[in-house]
Amino acid sequence: MDEALMSVLFAAADAGLYAVDDEGTVIACNPGAERLLGYEPGTLIGVNAHRTLHPSNAESAAVPVQRPILQDVALGKRISGERAVLLRADGTPLAVWWTAAPLPTAEGGDHGAVVVFQDATAQRAREGRRAERYALSETMREQAEYDLAETTWLGELTLAMTTTLDADEALHRLVRQLVPRLADTALVSLADGHTHRLAAAAHHTPDVLPSSPCDEPAPQHPAHHAAVTRVIEGAGTQHLSDLAPAAGGEPDLLTLVEAEEALVLALRLHATTFGALTLARSSASPPFNEADRVLADEVARRISLGLDNARLHAAQANIAAALQRALLTDLPDVAGIELAAHYEPAQHAAEVGGDWYDAFLLDDGDLAMVIGDVTGHDIQAASRMSELRNMLRALAVDRPHDLPGQILRRLDTAQARLTLADSATAVFTRLHRTTSGAWLASWSVAGHPPPLLVTADGNAHYLAGAHSMLLGLRPTIERPTTHTRLPAGATLLLYTDGLVESRTRSLDDGMTRLRQHATTHRHLPLRQLCTTLARTLGDPRDDITLIAARTPTRPQNS
Repeated sequence: MDEALMSVLFAAADAGLYAVDDEGTVIACNPGAERLLGYEPGTLIGVNAHRTLHPSNAESAAVPVQRPILQDVALGKRISGERAVLLRADGTPLAVWWTAAPLPTAEGGDHGAVVVFQDATAQRAREGRRAERYALSETMREQAEYDLAETTWLGELTLAMTTTLDADEALHRLVRQLVPRLADTALVSLADGHTHRLAAAAHHTPDVLPSSPCDEPAPQHPAHHAAVTRVIEGAGTQHLSDLAPAAGGEPDLLTLVEAEEALVLALRLHATTFGALTLARSSASPPFNEADRVLADEVARRISLGLDNARLHAAQANIAAALQRALLTDLPDVAGIELAAHYEPAQHAAEVGGDWYDAFLLDDGDLAMVIGDVTGHDIQAASRMSELRNMLRALAVDRPHDLPGQILRRLDTAQARLTLADSATAVFTRLHRTTSGAWLASWSVAGHPPPLLVTADGNAHYLAGAHSMLLGLRPTIERPTTHTRLPAGATLLLYTDGLVESRTRSLDDGMTRLRQHATTHRHLPLRQLCTTLARTLGDPRDDITLIAARTPTRPQNS
């Protein structure tokens, strides 16, 4: 290669390069080496690299021992170092990475080495910044994982409060999730007029609290009782740090759990205070910090939302139940026959509104008995039920001699024209007393479970026939009517599907159980029979409605 080109490349190289003889004396160098080491041009030549360029600390030296390196290089080895230090002319250290190789010499000549090095300061700075960025990303990742875990935990608390509409049950679930995540002990006190009651309690260690602390609560710690009272009366969060047990007497609840400090937070929403949440920690746990307080405030807010939701739902259920009860008329007094009815709304949801029963006298003295179910479980269903029931009454009274099937057909036509309900089921039964005192029944069924007839001697069977589709599908369809004679002392039972259907058994099983229980309890007074069947067989998640008629044991002449 052209020597001039080699000289240009040698001079222009950004890396430092110097050559030493077998004694370690610099015999050649490029401008890059002089610049990096701080030497004036030409002054690095003749410097002993072993004594001048290498620090005295052997562990940090670029070439710790010069002779072994020269010996290794003499053996044809190429050596390098990633973290080394050279001394500049002013004595300051220069971090470098370097490579040394044998210096080509004439045959028989002395051996030397050529050393190439680069400033590693920028590289190390970049590595430091990279390490800082990695540490920051790890911190952010850990924070994100913590935030996700906290959000997930708060979501679980929300589920505990919203998956049931029974406030006490929800609170029992919730306090078990608060320990030990947020406190060693969690208590929820609900306002009860001018006082408060312990509704839920949990401790992170089993068997520390009494088996039923809410039913048989331990005496209240005076400071805690006062704090809860203040919160319920409108005060903000109370921090209790002096929880020494009261002198004498039975240990209070906070003494039982060895509470060292406690936070008492208001369960309040829209100016309504539902109660107070108490979070207590023992001396073995760290004291509450600001992050704990922020999290506790969020927990209290979510509990308040759950309690408010349960309150609103209960109010809606009460309104719907009251509306439906108001729409269920009193039974008439009918000579020679006993009547009874029973209505029970769903217990755990505001699913009321569709079921109804009715009984009224026609102009000719016959008794009309009706039971039905409008599609839907809400206040709207209750109002549509009222419209349908009143329309059926009007049609039956206007045409007292029409058969039950004819009345249901006219009702279907009217409801289709007036949109009284999307769909509904019903049984319309007419009881006629003959001159001999016996009772005849005629009925028509529109998509509803069939009536059940139980005789005095224990023969129970469903009244087949007179079945047709539910109301609201084909308004012009003819609806049949079937007739039968009711034996003396017989019970005719009409009911809604809540008595025979549930999520745990089939309709056939439910109807079999109804027939068996009605037979077993046929001797009960009629009102008691209806109540017993509803409480024993009914699905509490659905409305349960029954209406029954019982003929006298002996026919009575009119």
